[in-house]
Amino acid sequence: MSSRSRRTSHSVALTRLAQVSALALAATLVGCQSTRQLDEADSVRAHSQKARIKPRPAPLLVKPVEQAPRDVWERMRQGFVLQEYRDVNPRIDQQRLWFASNPTFIESAGERGSLYLHYIVERLEERGMPLELALLPAIESAYNPMAYSRASAAGMWQFMPATGRHFNLRQTNFYDGRRDVTASTNAALDYLTRLHDMFNGDWLLALAAYNAGEGTVSRAMERNEKLGLPTDYWNLPLPQETRDYVPKLLALSQVVSTPEAYGVNLTPIANEPYFEAVAINDRLDLTRVAAFADIDEDELIQLNPAFKKRMTVDGPKQLLVPTAKAQLLSASLSNLNPEQLVTLQPPKAAFARAVAEAQAPVAARSYKVRRGDNLGTIAKANRVSIADIKRWNRLSGSSLRAGQVLALRGGKASSAAANRVASSAKRTTQYKVRKGDSLYLVAKRFNVEMTHLKRWNPRSGHALKPGQTLTVYVGH
Repeated sequence: MSSRSRRTSHSVALTRLAQVSALALAATLVGCQSTRQLDEADSVRAHSQKARIKPRPAPLLVKPVEQAPRDVWERMRQGFVLQEYRDVNPRIDQQRLWFASNPTFIESAGERGSLYLHYIVERLEERGMPLELALLPAIESAYNPMAYSRASAAGMWQFMPATGRHFNLRQTNFYDGRRDVTASTNAALDYLTRLHDMFNGDWLLALAAYNAGEGTVSRAMERNEKLGLPTDYWNLPLPQETRDYVPKLLALSQVVSTPEAYGVNLTPIANEPYFEAVAINDRLDLTRVAAFADIDEDELIQLNPAFKKRMTVDGPKQLLVPTAKAQLLSASLSNLNPEQLVTLQPPKAAFARAVAEAQAPVAARSYKVRRGDNLGTIAKANRVSIADIKRWNRLSGSSLRAGQVLALRGGKASSAAANRVASSAKRTTQYKVRKGDSLYLVAKRFNVEMTHLKRWNPRSGHALKPGQTLTVYVGH
C-alpha cells in the first residue's frame, strides 16, 4: 500500500474513534442527568410522604397522684420533722417508757382530741410548722379545753391570764378565750412562731420557752455562754418541769409514730373537718340550741367551752357545731321568726341572775392556812388566782405557814366545796373496752346511766370496739 493510502486509512480510523467517543460521552451525560432527576424525584416523593405521616407523640410519664391519708394520725406522722433525736437519749427514753407503761393516757387523750386534731393539724400545715406540735395539747391538758391549772393557766393550750390577753384572748365573766378551741389554737401557734423566731429557728428552745417563759430560757443561755458551756436545750440549767417538757413531747411523737410497738391502740380519726363555724347574731342558750338542732349537748359544749355560762355572751358571733349539722343549723337559724328565736335564747331569769352574779361587789373574807396548804390549793379551792392572793396579801414569795391568815376576794367555793369537787374528780376512771362489751353492759358494770355514759364519751358510737377507752364518772 502506498503511503497516501495508509494516511487516508489512518484518518478514517481516527474519525470513527472520535465519533464513538462522542457518542459514549453523550450517553454518559444523559445517564447522569437521568439518575439525578430520579434521585430528586425520589427525594421529593419521600419528603411529601413524610409530610403526610404525622409523628407519633412520645409517651408522657404520668406521676401517680398521692392520695391524702384517711387518718389524721397518719397525716400527722407524715409531717413529723423533730425526729433527729431518735438516738439514745436517756431523758427521752425515760418519758417514752412512761407512755409505754400508761397506754390509756394516750388512748383517752386521743379520744378527747378527736374533735380538735384535724383543725390543729390544718393550721400547722398552713404555717409550715412541725406536726409534732399537734401533740402539745396532749402534754398540756390531755386535749381538755376546760382544763384549769393550779397556776391559773386555762384551756387546751394552758394560757396564763396575762399571756392570753397579750394574744387577744378575751377573758370576762361569761367568756374565756383561752378555752376557745379555734382562738386559743391560733394564739398558741402565733406564740410558738414568735418564740421560734426569737431563738433563731430552734424549735426545742421555743418549746422550752413556751413552758418556762422566754426570760427563763434566755437567762439560762446567758449563764452557759458566760461559763463557756453549750447553749443548746439539752445543756441548759432549766427547771425540772421544763427539762422533762421537751423530751416528753419527743417521746410522745415517737410512740404515735409506731403505736403498735408500744402496745398503744390509737382509734383512727377521720381526716376531715369535725366541726364548722355557724354564724349567730343573737344571744343563744347552748342547751336549747343542742335540743333544737339534735346535737348532743355535751358535744356542743366541748366544741364551745369558752362560753362559761353556756350562753353566747361576750364571745365571737359564731358557734362551732359538728360538720354534719352545720348547714342545717345555719339555714334554720336564718329562717326563724322573732317568736321562734326567743325559744333559743337564755331564759330571762337565768340571764339576769348570771349578770347579777357577775356584777356583784367583791366581798372580802379571810382564810386560815392549814398544814399542807399551798398557794395553788388555796387558789383552786376559792376559785381565785395565785397572783391575786399574792397581791391581796402583799406576798413576795410562795411560802406559807400553818395558822397564817390570808385575805381573799371574789370566788365562791369554800374549802369543803372544793374538797367535794376534788373528791368527785378522783372518782373519774378510764375503762378499756373488752370483747363482747356494749354501752349497756359497761353502764351496768359501773352502775351509771347509759345516757350519761354516752354523754361522757360522745365519740364512742353505739358499737364499741375492743381496746377502745371510755371515760366513766363512778358514783355519778
